[in-house]
Parts: sequence; structure tokens; C-alpha cells
Amino acid sequence: MKARHLLTTIGMAALMLSSGAAYAQSKMTIGFSQVGSESGWRAAETKVSKIEAEKRGVDLKISDAQQKQENQIRAVRSFIAQGVDAIFIAPVVSTGWDSVLKEAKDAKIPVVLLDRSIETKDESLYLTAVTSDTVYEGKVAGEWLAKETGGKCNVVELQGTVGSSPAINRKKGFDQVVAANPGMKIVRTQSGDFTRTKGKEVMESFIKAEGGGKNICAVYAHNDDMAIGAIQAIKEAGLKPGKDIKIVSIDAVPDIFKAMADGEANVTVELTPNMAGPALDALMAFKKDGKQPPKWIQTESKVYTPETAKAEYDKRKELY
Repeated sequence: MKARHLLTTIGMAALMLSSGAAYAQSKMTIGFSQVGSESGWRAAETKVSKIEAEKRGVDLKISDAQQKQENQIRAVRSFIAQGVDAIFIAPVVSTGWDSVLKEAKDAKIPVVLLDRSIETKDESLYLTAVTSDTVYEGKVAGEWLAKETGGKCNVVELQGTVGSSPAINRKKGFDQVVAANPGMKIVRTQSGDFTRTKGKEVMESFIKAEGGGKNICAVYAHNDDMAIGAIQAIKEAGLKPGKDIKIVSIDAVPDIFKAMADGEANVTVELTPNMAGPALDALMAFKKDGKQPPKWIQTESKVYTPETAKAEYDKRKELY
């Protein structure tokens, strides 16, 4: 009996050790090269990514690139050296990635793009891209403004980071609407680098250049943070944002809903901060049974106006 009990104990211990080893092997480590924390939306994406990783038992190592591509490339190379199971990248600009992505591919480390796409002739360098349709975001923002103004409006545009895919595509979508409405014109356009401070600074120069703002019908901002900066500049110029100058932007962060509830903004197009959830699911399926995900996993975009602003603000404020 004692011998049988000893064998059983040994067997149980071996089972526990093998289970622990299997768990250790299954627990993924992912390196995430994040653009930075330039906006409320970006901070929310980072927060949600941590939550989604924790839910799935994934160790997510985040590197803040402070909006510099060279920092992202350095981080990716560091992740490769560490032997992580996968790499997520939110690319600050769309070009210049082939070399470092080839290094990841040679190391057999799959790469997933989050929120932004890249320009490459070799799509095998990344597993999938989880993004919204950023051309569509710009298009629906423009369509709302065209309908609201009867297709007659002098627009100033606050572009995102020069060379980033959202800035390129959100402009492209909006420009499609402008081309279809001869009475709509973009009278000024400049990068605000997706930041509130820069958005305010550029808007101040637009106001001075356009008759103290009297020649401006609307601001089209590639993200809400720049729109918030523009709202501050408009108020300081003695004008009423949302009325004297309409505010159209993209992201759907809490502060823009607060501005809408206060009558200081008119419309925002949602960009969900949960890019990591779909990315993790696709990656885990690929790791488990080799299931190849689609090259583009599209997230949903929605248009919001002041009617639901307070409810949306209450729903989102804890996330940002």
C-alpha cells in the first residue's frame, strides 16, 4: 500500500510539473512598439491593450516610441533579440519598415500591425493589420459637413502626423467629398501632429490668416485632440466653436463628447481603441493551429452627433 501510495504521489507530482511546463510554454510574450501617448485615444489604446492581454494571460511588453520611427525600429530589434513570441507595431509612419520586418520574419516572429498600415511590396512581412477604414472615416466626416452646409463651406484642415497612414487616408476620404461639392473648399491645411497643443497653435494661425476666423465655415481635424485644441483657439478669438465655426473630427474620445454636449463640437467619427483584442485572437489562432488570418481585420467606425453626447461621455470617461 505504501509503495502504491508513493507511486501515485510521484505520478501526481510529475503530472503537475508537466502541466506547469505546458502552461509556461503556452503563455505568450508579445512586444508592442506603441507610437507614443500623443492623444487621449492613443492612451486609451495602450490601456485597452493591457486589459485585453491580461484577459488572455499574455505578457505584453510595451515600448513608447515618443512618435519617432527610429525608436520603434530600435524597439522591434530589441524584441527580436529577446525572442518574444510575436510583435505588435502601431507604425508612426507608413514607409521604411521592410528591413526590420524582414529581420523579424527571419527570426520566425510574426508581426501584427495595429491601428495603422504600412507601404510595402512584400505583405508576407506581417501577419495581419488590425485597423479601421481610415479613408471611410474621412469620407463620412466630409459627407456630414456637406449635408449640414448644403455643400458650401470654407474648411480649414488639421492634418495628422505627416506620412502616417491615418493622415494620408483621412485626407483622401474627405477630399473625395470636397471634389464632389464645388462649393466646398479647403482654404488652409497643415499638420497638427495629432496633438492638442499643436492643433491649437495651427488653428490660431488659420484664424489670423482668414479674417479673424470670419472666412472659416468649419474645422476638419484628423483627430479629436487637435479639434479640442482648435476649440480653445476659436474661443480665445472671441468666436463660438460649433456655431460660428463647425467642428468635425475623428476618434470619439470623451473630451469631444463633452464639447458636443456643451454645444462646442458638431460631429465625431469613432475609432475604437480596442485593436489588440482582435489582434490577439487572430495571433492565438495562428499559433495554435496555423490558421492564417485575413491580411486586413477591419474594425467598425460610427458617426456620433450631439444627441447622444452625454451618454457616450459617461460610457467612455473611465477608459481614457
